[in-house]
Amino acid sequence: ILGTMPGIASLAAGEYYAHSHNAFWRIMAELLAFDFSLPYSARVRALKSARIAVWDVLQSCTRPGSMDASIEQDSAVANDFGPFFNRHKRIYYVYFNGATAERLFRAHVQRKLGLRPMNYQRLPSTSPANASKSFRQKLRAWCKSVGHHAR
Repeated sequence: ILGTMPGIASLAAGEYYAHSHNAFWRIMAELLAFDFSLPYSARVRALKSARIAVWDVLQSCTRPGSMDASIEQDSAVANDFGPFFNRHKRIYYVYFNGATAERLFRAHVQRKLGLRPMNYQRLPSTSPANASKSFRQKLRAWCKSVGHHAR
């Protein structure tokens, strides 16, 4: 599962999806049947047990605040996916947590590396900024995709 870039709350906490209103951990808890209020390390173990990896497309960028729309495009530097995918050849599904993660991956990673064929799918962003979808709508979309392959 690829996000765009950690937000302020996540960077401060040193944890993925640390903003209290981000639906990511609630969705993962529903999909994998764990208590989303567990300590971060336990939630990460639950993802690992389900063979789910979480990373971000960008390793750095200039962005005032946490909104993906505020990323200064010329400042975006992608993570080095080539060696990662070479080490993890059994990755067959890549899910994007929102449209910006997908767009940046395709522009900065896929186009340049010509990565091996995989199943790529954009899912609704779990960010609280994505207010156009309710939690239930986000959950349904994630269940149909990630939930199907995580069990």
